[in-house]
Amino acid sequence: MSGADRRVLDEAGGLHAMTWVMAIMLFLTLLAAALGLGTRQSASALERQLAGRLTVQVVEGSPTARDALAARTLSVLRTVPEVRRAVAVDRAELTRLLEPWVGSAGVDADLPVPAMIDVDLAAGASAEPVVAAVKSVSAASRIDRHQRWMSPVSGFLDTLTWLALGLVVLMMGATAAVVVLAARAGLETHRATIEVMHMLGSTDVQVARLFQRRIATDAAIGGAVGAIAALLLLWFLGTQLAALGSQLIGGIVLEPGDWAVLVLLPLGFVLLANAAARLTVVSALRRSL
Repeated sequence: MSGADRRVLDEAGGLHAMTWVMAIMLFLTLLAAALGLGTRQSASALERQLAGRLTVQVVEGSPTARDALAARTLSVLRTVPEVRRAVAVDRAELTRLLEPWVGSAGVDADLPVPAMIDVDLAAGASAEPVVAAVKSVSAASRIDRHQRWMSPVSGFLDTLTWLALGLVVLMMGATAAVVVLAARAGLETHRATIEVMHMLGSTDVQVARLFQRRIATDAAIGGAVGAIAALLLLWFLGTQLAALGSQLIGGIVLEPGDWAVLVLLPLGFVLLANAAARLTVVSALRRSL
């Protein structure tokens, strides 16, 4: 780019305001996009884990009768074609889970605690045959569908995904608006110079190209700075999430395709700034000059 090109838009210490604006916009946009992509992955993983999982509660006051019913229910469940896996929950594990709520009373064998059976369904299988099989053994038994009681969490994750997408769209709109304002300010600042260029034979498209190059350069530099900062921060947060060991939060991960989207976003912003600058300058020149 020639020195004349660089002087078309105002400079400040070698760096333009547009450079910093684009850096900030890209930084925030990549964070919002990563949030949306991460929560989408987490929601998908949660649905896959819970879609085919059930817990059967065998309710019976007498421990002896309860254990007998649980054994019969487990035997019947293992004959149902839709059931991929059925396992009785260990009594010691139930006691450990109940201890924070009932204290040492949880170890009392006479405590009327339901027997629990974890059931995994085959892929795409319906839960209705399982419900019918359980009820055929004991009408008092209850079936809890994991997907149902975790649906509020899944819904919240979906809301976060759409919110993040909305933020990305808003950032794109704000970036286009900033480019329009910068281009118009440059036109006003260099109106006399542009008039001379027109008298010398320059066309509107040629003048617009000068603004387009300057803004594209600022957008590219700012986008690179913002993207590098955002990607480094995302990598750091990813390592921290992995270290937590939480099954739910640990599901907020980015797949290779998600990283590809994040890498391509800065290019999209540069193209957006380029197009907005060109359209704004050409339109303004045709109206007023």
